[in-house]
Amino acid sequence: MNVLVFKIETIPDIEGGKAIFDLQGLDDKSTVKAMMHIHQQKTGSDFLPLHLHKVVAISVLYRGMGDDMDNMVTVKSLGDEKTTETELLNLFFDEMDTRKPEVVSWNGANFYLPVLRYRALKHSITLPHHWREDPYFSDIKGLMAGNFPDPGAPLNQLAKLLGFPSVEAKNTWDEYQARNWKGIQDNCELDVLKSYLIYLRYLLMDGQMTQEVLEQEFTLLRDALESQANNKGRKHLGDFLKAW
Repeated sequence: MNVLVFKIETIPDIEGGKAIFDLQGLDDKSTVKAMMHIHQQKTGSDFLPLHLHKVVAISVLYRGMGDDMDNMVTVKSLGDEKTTETELLNLFFDEMDTRKPEVVSWNGANFYLPVLRYRALKHSITLPHHWREDPYFSDIKGLMAGNFPDPGAPLNQLAKLLGFPSVEAKNTWDEYQARNWKGIQDNCELDVLKSYLIYLRYLLMDGQMTQEVLEQEFTLLRDALESQANNKGRKHLGDFLKAW
């Protein structure tokens, strides 16, 4: 396997909102409130359009990334609280360009990848390989929902349905205002884990994996979580393992 499962966390693009909606002079909290109100008046939803999301965290899970990492699983977040959005995007796209994995996500086609591309455009990031030879990409939510108008099952609900641990994440904007960077990254990593477990079950359903191999992958992941949970600041991985 050569798989990269990813998830992003975003907040409203305050700078962009001020420019687009002429909201100069407002503090950040008031700006976000005004942005959501304006968008809700126009669309009936306060969920901002894709180009007005700023990326504050990207978490990934690597599985078997090359001969030197065969039979290994690594869960981590890219960068830290000092990493700029531009640096964060470059870290992510460098991983895709270097490793050329199968890229897996839950709702990546409709949200994560478009947001990443808009932000790359904003920050003048050059991505020639990404546009010409996109990595093989699997959006499990989209694959499950097919072409039906149903938006698909929420990640947490499907994880619970399949018997996997699932804790509702706190609001990223609230966590960002509280400067709880670790909380944001921990939530992002837990969503990556849930996405990966659902992806493995999808491979079984699709006939790409036997039950025996699935159990081997589960064991590999459990061992990886047990090992990584012993590192400082990784208690959330241990909690996930215990709940599983």
